[in-house]
Amino acid sequence: MKGDYQDLVDEISALLGAPATLENRDFRLIAFGAHNSDDDLAMDPVRTRSILTRQSTAAVRSWFEGFGIARATGPVRIPAAPDAGVFRGRICLPVRFRGIVQGYVWLLDQEPGAPGPEPAALDAAMEVAQRIGVLLAEEAKAGADLSREFQAVLTAGRGWQQDMAVAALRAALGPGGDGLHAAVCVAPWPGEAPASVPGAAAVCVVPRRGGGAGEAGDAPAAGPAGGGPALAALLRLRSTDALAPALTAVARLLPRTAEPAAAAAAGAAAAGPRAKAAAGAGAAARAAGSGGSAGAAPAGPSGGAQRMTAGVADPVRGLAELPAAWEQAVAAARAAVAEPRLGPVAQWSQIGPYRLLASLAADPVDDPAARTLLTPAHRELARTAEVFLDCAGQAGRAAAALGIHRQTLYYRLGRVEQLTGLDLDAGEDRLLLHMALKASRLA
Repeated sequence: MKGDYQDLVDEISALLGAPATLENRDFRLIAFGAHNSDDDLAMDPVRTRSILTRQSTAAVRSWFEGFGIARATGPVRIPAAPDAGVFRGRICLPVRFRGIVQGYVWLLDQEPGAPGPEPAALDAAMEVAQRIGVLLAEEAKAGADLSREFQAVLTAGRGWQQDMAVAALRAALGPGGDGLHAAVCVAPWPGEAPASVPGAAAVCVVPRRGGGAGEAGDAPAAGPAGGGPALAALLRLRSTDALAPALTAVARLLPRTAEPAAAAAAGAAAAGPRAKAAAGAGAAARAAGSGGSAGAAPAGPSGGAQRMTAGVADPVRGLAELPAAWEQAVAAARAAVAEPRLGPVAQWSQIGPYRLLASLAADPVDDPAARTLLTPAHRELARTAEVFLDCAGQAGRAAAALGIHRQTLYYRLGRVEQLTGLDLDAGEDRLLLHMALKASRLA
């Protein structure tokens, strides 16, 4: 289908005598016409960026959308806006299907005073844009039509049932099934699956997970435990180290208030290990001062309405590892609820101990040693213990993070030992308590 788009874009370029660019309705590049002009202005920064990064900036998108292109049914002329990086005016051909915008074809407009495309040529180009709209709508519908096969893979029992479900999805996806994908979980998800998700090969809604890990061969209901249904998406990737487009697509599924933080997650995806370690080292102090996760008592399952979060699994090639990738995505979404510092969009590779904790059981672990400590009456002691353990048992760091005197810290830790029966000088007891405190956060 990629070749079909390219042929149609080339046809528009030939009709109008200018290189055309096709983007979907989220301003992600699909195809572009060849640039054979000697005019350097024919490759202004906006078009160059769109081709090189396969997407437009938020400022450019806002400028273009301000001219009503999403509602237009015919060509729209848009003037230059140097402040937004738009140095040349544009002609936008809305790509629609049955009244719904599917994308946009862009051409650089002529300089003021120079003759533009003839009306007949624009009419012919709009007819081609309508054919593009049919293709885009069919592609979106194909992804939605795979919801049954996709859901079957995520909920089938292990063994032959799962193998058959994977084979059916692979057959439905065709050659694209052997490509690189990332599994995504968004939970809790209200209502039905969206008609389309940019870059998704398939989407579906899966039921909440039942309690307990179940027996081998049981069907693993896919949603996070206790969190209601979840949205599953299978996103296409160009390479294993290019997750930013996938994270951006996921961010747009979340409530708008979460989008800025989710966008920051896309930037964090490119951070090196040293930067991530430095961020983690300061997390306890920051959270203790702001009421964040490391400085707050672990929230139990009944701690109020669960906020919507998303988890992104490690990329997989082909579909054989898709069930395992989905488990990673679910674990990451649960970890994002447990630790708000992980962001509304969490990657499985960056959730630390929750990679292990989320796999131990579908429901939060209830260890008798920590049961009394985790009651509301001892919220401050639980907070103290978690910050102390987050600081690797370093009393000075923990006291500073909590904003208390070191002697107060020692007194609280003594009370923690009395309530739990654990010795915080013993490595195994520290590990048990730390795991219990972190696991109690999992939704």
